[in-house]
Amino acid sequence: MAESIIIRVQSPDGVKRITATKRETAATFLKKVAKEFGFQNNGFSVYINRNKTGEITASSNKSLNLLKIKHGDLLFLFPSSLAGPSSEMETSVPPGFKGFGAPNVVEDEIDQYLSKQDGKIYRSRDPQLGKFVALENISCKIKSGCEGHLPWPNGICTKCQPSAITLNRQKYRHVDNIMFENHTVADRFLDFWRKTGNQHFGYLYGRYTEHKDIPLGIRAEVAAIYEPPQIGTQNSLELLEDPKAEVVDEIAAKLGLRKVGWIFTDLVSEDTRKGTVRYSRNKDTYFLSSEECITAGDFQNKHPNMCRLSPDGHFGSKFVTAVATGGPDNQVHFEGYQVSNQCMALVRDECLLPCKDAPELGYAKESSSEQYVPDVFYKDVDKFGNEITQLARPLPVEYLIIDITTTFPKDPVYTFSISQNPFPIENRDVLGETQDFHSLATYLSQNTSSVFLDTISDFHLLLFLVTNEVMPLQDSISLLLEAVRTRNEELAQTWKRSEQWATIEQLCSTVGLQLPGLQEYGAVGGSTHTATAAMWACQHCTFMNQPGTGHCEMCSLPRT
Repeated sequence: MAESIIIRVQSPDGVKRITATKRETAATFLKKVAKEFGFQNNGFSVYINRNKTGEITASSNKSLNLLKIKHGDLLFLFPSSLAGPSSEMETSVPPGFKGFGAPNVVEDEIDQYLSKQDGKIYRSRDPQLGKFVALENISCKIKSGCEGHLPWPNGICTKCQPSAITLNRQKYRHVDNIMFENHTVADRFLDFWRKTGNQHFGYLYGRYTEHKDIPLGIRAEVAAIYEPPQIGTQNSLELLEDPKAEVVDEIAAKLGLRKVGWIFTDLVSEDTRKGTVRYSRNKDTYFLSSEECITAGDFQNKHPNMCRLSPDGHFGSKFVTAVATGGPDNQVHFEGYQVSNQCMALVRDECLLPCKDAPELGYAKESSSEQYVPDVFYKDVDKFGNEITQLARPLPVEYLIIDITTTFPKDPVYTFSISQNPFPIENRDVLGETQDFHSLATYLSQNTSSVFLDTISDFHLLLFLVTNEVMPLQDSISLLLEAVRTRNEELAQTWKRSEQWATIEQLCSTVGLQLPGLQEYGAVGGSTHTATAAMWACQHCTFMNQPGTGHCEMCSLPRT
């Protein structure tokens, strides 16, 4: 008698096990499936893969052995109304069908691209493979809606009580590599520390792309660093409220960019003559402090990874952490990290605290009358070599960290133009570097390229044009942003001939700099627009006043 095998078949109604034999034909097997699920013979389709590839058809007349279907394999059944193209699926979904994940989730473009790839890693079979895990998010909170007892702290039951958590080092990564497009992006960020000795913070703007050196790999490419309002000292960083945060995200999106991570410095000069820095983050101290892990977890929770295979519609995050710190050669190194999904859950549900005097340790909160906190454990090895389970009070934060390689390309990439006299970066007033029309006039006078696109393609300059208080161009700059995104000089020239740019040129002329091609009340770069009078800048408060006014409209002092 032929040896029996069990094949699992997953459908919208759940998973069922079908008993078959290796020599059994596909037609016979499909009849068993139809009987088990209550379908007509032609009312469904069965596939080897979840993405509807490798369909098993009765007409093939092949045995399960020839189809390479083995004991314990999982097949996927779709009713005939769901087996067609995606456009048919949206209009033919049976009532009550929820699919295998969250519906109507728009995943990132890189995820949509990678989902269509083969993704196979050809190697000898690992005996531990074959296990299937649902992409379910961890929760540390009491489940709501339990009516069998009084609410916490007066009652709790096994139905609503969150499970205990045993911390494990996460074996997978949501992002495999962080790549800065060129050294200039990083050097301009480091320049603040070089000039002040104070630590600095920034948001990484770029895009997620395929990392071709790793199967189904994802790379975070950094094109620009935005520096929000902050207070930095040699040993600390404090972020301030940023009224321009939403606008920056909007402008970045129109440039084809998004916020992919955050970066901060932890640099201490060791020898100013040699230009070396202290090597302070290593296996004997820490790679990320507990406070930094909590901050990273908070950022990752605010930027979840959209995923159609998760019931919640999201799973983990692609938001990365970069640290500029001293390396073993006492030179500045850029290190990349993420924190695990377990850390994200502990941070989201306010269960994790930093240890004040030991940055390498965190502390799992204890339950109180205001909050129930599940037990958190981690596994360690005692002095006898035995594996033991420890309560995470405290816990080494190394259990929460995922290492990500950080690189620079051999052939630099330039989303934005690089200038020897770049436009000042935002929020650097402490250095005396301000973004105003005097800075803009100076920048335009020093960058006289005949290609207007090269002159205007500066991330920080574009942000100034949109967010300045004198003449914000948020509603009239879309054409220019499209020109920068597509590297289209013709579009840039079209925008240059607009009234908005003519007004910008007039504002630059009032600060007293004679720009190339600028005549009295004329225009920069040969624009044909003219004006009968120009606005003037108050020398006391720098407010831009209307033509013909003798006193400043802001501070009321006379024009000088």
